[in-house]
Amino acid sequence: MGTTDIIFLLAVVFTCLITLSYVFIIFRKIQRLKVVNADVDQISMHIRRGAITFLKREFAVMIPFIAIVALILLGLGFIPLFHGAEGVGWESAICFLVGALFSGLAGLIGMMAATKANGRTTDAAINKGMSGALKMAFSGGATLGLSVAGLGLLGLSGLLFLFYNVFIWLGDSSLEAIKSATHVVTGYGLGCSLIALFGRVGGGIYTKAADVGADIVGKVEANIPEDDPRNPATIADNVGDNVGDIAGMGSDLTESYVGSIISALTLGSIYVAQMGTILANVAMVIFPLIIAGAGVLGAVVAVLIVRAREWKNPQKTLTISTYIAALVVFITTIFLSIYYLKDWRAIIAIGAGLACGVGVGWIAEYYTSSDYHSVKEIAKESQTGHATNVIAGLGIGMKSTALTVIILVAGIIIAYLVMGGAEDLGNYGIALAAVGMLSTAGITVSVDGYGPISDNAGGIASMAALDPGVRKITDKLDSVGNTTAAIGKGFCIGSATLTSLALVISFGQATGLTPDKFSLMEPRVIVGVLLGGMLPFLFSAMVIGSVGRAANQMVVEIRRQFSADPTILAGKTMPDYERCIDISTKASLKEMVLPAVLAVVSPIAAGLILGSEGLGGLLIGGLVSAIMLAVFMANAGGAWDNAKKYIEEGALGGKGSETHKASITGDTVGDPLKDTAGPAMDILIKLMSIISLIIAPVLEQTPSLWDIIVSWL
Repeated sequence: MGTTDIIFLLAVVFTCLITLSYVFIIFRKIQRLKVVNADVDQISMHIRRGAITFLKREFAVMIPFIAIVALILLGLGFIPLFHGAEGVGWESAICFLVGALFSGLAGLIGMMAATKANGRTTDAAINKGMSGALKMAFSGGATLGLSVAGLGLLGLSGLLFLFYNVFIWLGDSSLEAIKSATHVVTGYGLGCSLIALFGRVGGGIYTKAADVGADIVGKVEANIPEDDPRNPATIADNVGDNVGDIAGMGSDLTESYVGSIISALTLGSIYVAQMGTILANVAMVIFPLIIAGAGVLGAVVAVLIVRAREWKNPQKTLTISTYIAALVVFITTIFLSIYYLKDWRAIIAIGAGLACGVGVGWIAEYYTSSDYHSVKEIAKESQTGHATNVIAGLGIGMKSTALTVIILVAGIIIAYLVMGGAEDLGNYGIALAAVGMLSTAGITVSVDGYGPISDNAGGIASMAALDPGVRKITDKLDSVGNTTAAIGKGFCIGSATLTSLALVISFGQATGLTPDKFSLMEPRVIVGVLLGGMLPFLFSAMVIGSVGRAANQMVVEIRRQFSADPTILAGKTMPDYERCIDISTKASLKEMVLPAVLAVVSPIAAGLILGSEGLGGLLIGGLVSAIMLAVFMANAGGAWDNAKKYIEEGALGGKGSETHKASITGDTVGDPLKDTAGPAMDILIKLMSIISLIIAPVLEQTPSLWDIIVSWL
């Protein structure tokens, strides 16, 4: 690296440290605010305790698993077959542990802030109205968003700089050192991916088991309001918002964010090695990190602006914050592309990624916001019953995939062609588009994290029996939060598409998959594509089944409590909240193991049985299938949820009507889709891609079972 490269890299590290310092300041300000209403404070404390209890148990399961994987990575480094493999050896084992630590830490910090901000958002709604409640909910979400971007980028850039110097010290040339450093940080991405998988799946099962159980028995059977303190599952439901949509989502977005940068680093190092002159071209490796650093800075600027003013319109406020961050990134990209990378084409590639992020977000908003036709159509169909509500939601979810995919395809084509296609840097352009899209992750996660905090604030308002005007404010915040959550999920799967495509390209180059070997005329490629297309469906079935089994236990327990003590529904006796929290916790920790094993084992098995050609097909089939499923599930679930809230605001008969009951059914069907199975799709395809990169050298050096059988025949 030259002096300029080192200065830029250290500037990225410094930016991350500044960002994390600002996170500390925001968290301290949230913590210092006193909750005036005693009931609000007490309920918030119960939610916080339940969330911490779950995380302690989840970490108790994950830590041994992480330790075993780290030892495996360490051991593989001593096996000659794995020499030259990305993501193995003692260096990668260290990166893996740091990635797991930072991913888990981002979720933990966000959850601690959210469980402090939820009651304070309710209190602000009482004393300061919409603007105060909005600012508090956004501040809690910003703690998560800035932690995700700051920690994710700090770990990656710090480790790259550290191991570059380690390899120089060990005697490598600059060219060898930069290539080796980008290889070992693949372990960092793997650590983030595994934590994200456990956090998203485990947290998702927890939150939806409680939510579905609470809705079925509370709203439909007992005809009591949402978040009524008489419902035994209401605390578990609010705990779930934090462990699934805050801690799980924080780990999820850290993994997406890191994965996009790693794919660009990997392709950049490959092109540097091909060009052979390190000082002239190392900017291709450092450039994605700097763009991500600009995104972190843009997120800080956006959060500062939002927190400095009084805002009345939640949707407008959150949209403005996203545009501010995107503008900062784009302006920085123009400067860096011309004066550092010395390639103006990168401006268009990154701009295409930014445009994709905004476009996918807008599509998600269009299909899931009650301001538009789709949600109102579902609400209208609810007038004729439960079945028509479900049918309408399914149709809306499926329809939403079309525009989303068209936008992503357009971004891929523009980024590929503008960077010169196959003969120049086309694949690197796709990776830059992924970095551009995820460069605004800090503010996107902040906006997404605002939603669960608003949802919790509304639940606390109901449980504390506050004035209906307070609940009206929190309901408005929550309704916008459902839309921002759908936007965040669309953003995740869109970025996962670009990132996974770049990782698949890297895998193809690592295994030497030439067009003649990787052809649709090759049977094992077709077999791989079919198996890959099936895997997201099987994975989703496992996860949704897990939610169903856990929710069934929850329903039985709520019915038991109502039957054993009729005074609970009369409001004279408090239900046993802890029992429901325990059911969700145990069920989620038990049920998350098998889907995780499937995600890890399937690419390894495909590679050993079908070879690199079959594994390449598996990755492509899984990518296509997962994109469609994720978009469909996220948007259908979000639309069902907001259709219910649209009716609850007084439309088409309002709360308690038959139309409302039908909308509850749709919302209940959509819950495990939008909050459990759907968000796990992007983790699934990126985890499979990273594992494939790690085993690529083995596939090149050993015959597959397919090859052995063919030679026998």
